[in-house]
Amino acid sequence: MPKVGMEAIRKKQLIEATISAIHERGYADTTIRLISQKAGVSTGIVHHYFKDKDDLLRATMQSMLSDLRLSVLKHLEQATTPEDKIKALISAYLDAHLFEPETVSAWLAFWAHVPHSEEMLRLQHIYEKRQMSTFKHIFKMILPSKDVENAALGIVALIDGLWVRTSLQDHTSGREKAREVAFDYFEMLLYKANK
Repeated sequence: MPKVGMEAIRKKQLIEATISAIHERGYADTTIRLISQKAGVSTGIVHHYFKDKDDLLRATMQSMLSDLRLSVLKHLEQATTPEDKIKALISAYLDAHLFEPETVSAWLAFWAHVPHSEEMLRLQHIYEKRQMSTFKHIFKMILPSKDVENAALGIVALIDGLWVRTSLQDHTSGREKAREVAFDYFEMLLYKANK
């Protein structure tokens, strides 16, 4: 009889092994066998918890999205004003852990797989909707209602673009620059609204 809690531990272990395998070999060359070797388990154990590689990648992305959501909430804890909250969101979406090489590889694999998988597309839509909704909710407090949608779309697109650009370069020095650029964009939005 399996130990209580073993399923959660085993799934976490397999998700971490998947992230590592994707970073090492890329999504296309990542196999269940490689993942099982990295996790130190048999391929049968992997198949016990996940039906195939796509199912494991979906679970991996769900886990990463959940981690990102927790990071956003943690960043927002200290923010009191709407301006502080927008800056906290920018910091969360450009947090250091999102620039770790293994994390970058997994996110890029996810986005590359989105056009080929309805399930991945669904996850991407949930992520985008949540991100936009959070920014719009806060922007409604500080910007004219006619500017809220474009402001949220602009800052989300800027953050995503800065993340891609920085993650594909030397991200150690670029991460702070990316955050500074996003903060400057936010300040321009405020300036325009208060003119």
